[in-house]
Amino acid sequence: MRMISKTIFASILVAGSTVAMADDVPGPAPDATPPTDGGTPGTGAAPTPPSELPASKSDNDVQPEVASPGMPSGGLVSQAGVGGVVGYGRAGVLELGGSAGFAFASDYRSLNFSPSIGWFVADNLEVSAILSITNIKTGDEQSTLWSALIEPSYHLPFNRTMFGFVGLGVGAAHVSGLGTGFAVAPRIGANFMVGRSGVLTPSLAYEYTTIESDMEAGSDVTVVALTSAVRFNVGYTAMW
Repeated sequence: MRMISKTIFASILVAGSTVAMADDVPGPAPDATPPTDGGTPGTGAAPTPPSELPASKSDNDVQPEVASPGMPSGGLVSQAGVGGVVGYGRAGVLELGGSAGFAFASDYRSLNFSPSIGWFVADNLEVSAILSITNIKTGDEQSTLWSALIEPSYHLPFNRTMFGFVGLGVGAAHVSGLGTGFAVAPRIGANFMVGRSGVLTPSLAYEYTTIESDMEAGSDVTVVALTSAVRFNVGYTAMW
């Protein structure tokens, strides 16, 4: 009888220890992934005043803050765009890409391609180098216009994904068959953020060129040829 009681008591102790150990075993970690609605947070937020860049975040792909008008110091930065710490228009952002445009009418055709590179020297203030190649055909005659421009431009943020800008390009132009001269091209347009680091840029430009050309072979008389053209281009660039 005494032996049976000891056996029952020992069984109860073992069962109790097993239950205690089972209670001490940690369960699976709860899911810490924040819920999302399928869009990019912060796309419609208002511009922020110039200040320190926001803290780096690696797991929350929030649209980076953009600067309101101001000129804080800054150098060349990298990893700009959604998921990075720097938004479009911040000092130091590098932009590389190009634009293209065309126009057709009766007995008239114009094709344009303009690769470009830009750098924001200060918040919202960019300096770009633009090489433009335009081929114009009228009837059976055609000509090619080459221009190389340096364009400062100011980009005004409406929110974190949409900007308006105005710029003024100044440089040189060459027209086949006429010669080389001075070129100036005011430009206005908009910037729309696309994907993580893309920028879609529709723009309207007016290019005015003056080119000196000999009136006839061997003549000391020169004439100044004035050409002007209005161009609508759509560009795509990437931030670096």
